Order: sequence, then C-alpha cells, then structure tokens
Amino acid sequence: MNLDRIIAVRNHKTVYRDGDICIKVFDSNFSKADVLNEALNQARVEETGLNIPKVREVSVIDGKWAIVTDFIKGKTLEQIMKENPDKKDEYLETFVDLQMKVQSKVCPLLTKLKDKMNRKISETNLDATTRYELHTRLDSMPKHNSLCHGDFNPSNVIITDDGTPYVLDWSHATQGNASADVARTYLLFWLNGDIAGAEKYLDLFCAKSGTDKKYVQKWMPIVAASQSVKGNEKEREFLLSWVDVVDYE
Repeated sequence: MNLDRIIAVRNHKTVYRDGDICIKVFDSNFSKADVLNEALNQARVEETGLNIPKVREVSVIDGKWAIVTDFIKGKTLEQIMKENPDKKDEYLETFVDLQMKVQSKVCPLLTKLKDKMNRKISETNLDATTRYELHTRLDSMPKHNSLCHGDFNPSNVIITDDGTPYVLDWSHATQGNASADVARTYLLFWLNGDIAGAEKYLDLFCAKSGTDKKYVQKWMPIVAASQSVKGNEKEREFLLSWVDVVDYE
C-alpha cells in the first residue's frame, strides 16, 4: 500500500488514497477495540445494501492500526452546497431523503443507541441531579431499532460523478430512535455555524417523515449531553448549553 497521497487529516487519524482504495491510519495510541469496532460497524452496515465504501481489510502499518476500504470518487455534499449556494435547498432535500433511507434499514447486531447514550451521560461532568434527569428522560423515550449513523452531516456524504450518493464514516453507528439521530444532525449544523441550515433541515425532515418537531426537540438535551464528552472545549461548552434548554412539551 502506498501512503504518499493524503486526502484527509482528522483527530487521531490520517486518510490516504492509493488508486481505488482508501487507507485510514490511526495514531499509535488509538484504541485497538475502537478500530476493530469501526470496521465491524461498517461491515454490518454493508449488509443492509446501502451505498457505502466496502471494507477491504484491517491491518497494522508501521505499528499503527489501519482500515482499508473502497475509495469513492466524487465530491462531498458539503463541498457541492458551498459551490452552488443557490441550489442549497435542493441539496438539503437530497440529504434528508438519504438520511430517511438510512433510517429505513435495520442492523440488529449494532450497539443500541440508548445503551451508548446512557454510558456517555454517565461520563459527563454534569452534576448528579442533571445526570439523573437525563437518564430518566432517555429511558422514557420510545424504543426503536432504526439504523442511526451518529454523525450524519453533508461532509460525510459523497456524490459520485453519476450522481450516486454514498455515506461515509460509520464509526458511530447504532440502532435506535431515528429522531435522536436527527437531533444530532441538527446540532451538527449549529456547530458548523449554519443555524439557518439547521432550522431548514429540521423543518424539512419533520415534513417529509411526518415527525412532530417537538418530539425531535425533546431529544436535543439528551443528545447534546451524550456528545459533550468528546470534542474540544468550545464544542463541549456549546453542547452543554443545550442541556438546560427549555422543555418543549
């Protein structure tokens, strides 16, 4: 494998392209269990028939764990939106349709979303009363088993030259309530500074899926708290500000 061509640098990982393969190399101190879990998640999602890069192999390169997948040639939806701002609404429709397609699938061997969120809430620095309130609220939410991406945003969607959309990065995939995943995407738009886009996205998703907006909003403090244990200080501060938002009931 040739590691001459870097196509992306992320926290604790570097992504290379070698012909028709993509090599994601993790830092030497990155958890082996997390790498293997990411590859397993992706392999399980492959079985749903969605357009995603297929896992070719998991290996160790110079003492670092690596996941080798198909390279998908195209542009991210984020890039296309920036290049064609006048068509953003049209691309947002494509984005929502794709998310609904993902959520129409079931992947019964994935981690349960509620289990993961309960664990993450326990890891926060929030006071015991707030954690108890969040755990209680989470436990009261309806149990579903939709495929949830966990980081569904326009930078994780590649549109190929023939217009086929592919969804990347399945490291956070779980099975659970689709509205929790929608709340996560809404917060990602906010984190990206696109507040108007966040509102348009939420209105569009709720209209297309027949979901009550208040129902998605009830998930936001729970999702924000569970996401606050990772990321930088600024992101953490922003997410924790959503934990105290008004109850939308």
